[in-house]
Amino acid sequence: MFAKPMPGRTTAAAEGEIVVFLIGMRINHFRAPHQWMPVFVGMLRMLRELKGIPGSGLLGHQLLSGSPRTYYVVQYWESKEKLLAYAAAPDRLHRKAWAMINRFERGSRRHVGIWHETYVVPAGSYESIYGDMPPYGLAAATGSLPVERRGVTARDRFASGAQG
Repeated sequence: MFAKPMPGRTTAAAEGEIVVFLIGMRINHFRAPHQWMPVFVGMLRMLRELKGIPGSGLLGHQLLSGSPRTYYVVQYWESKEKLLAYAAAPDRLHRKAWAMINRFERGSRRHVGIWHETYVVPAGSYESIYGDMPPYGLAAATGSLPVERRGVTARDRFASGAQG
């Protein structure tokens, strides 16, 4: 269940362009779980759905908490086209969840806040290092390499470019 740390220093095996998608929610009123719980559960259901779709474009994700009120997911995608295709697919959970959110916003008295940010990161514009860590973040999504394969310093890893 728990990943074992990889000894020493590693870096992500990512190649080429990466899309980083952040999506989250904020509980504005704890006493209205009937308003915010469906949003939280919907996030988990969409992640489960994406894992079951071969070629969806989702490379990996990390579910995080910013506070007792805020929860978010860092997602790594192959391309913005695959992210947008999932978001717009009429037969996928995202469309149903988005319709639910719109209904809730009209009648919720703002019990739950939602947000997302999308970043397209070109090859050569990201680097990573992990010390005595199990695969995490980008490395969990794309695999790990010994840090020496990309460069010992951040400057070296940027210079390697991770060209795909």
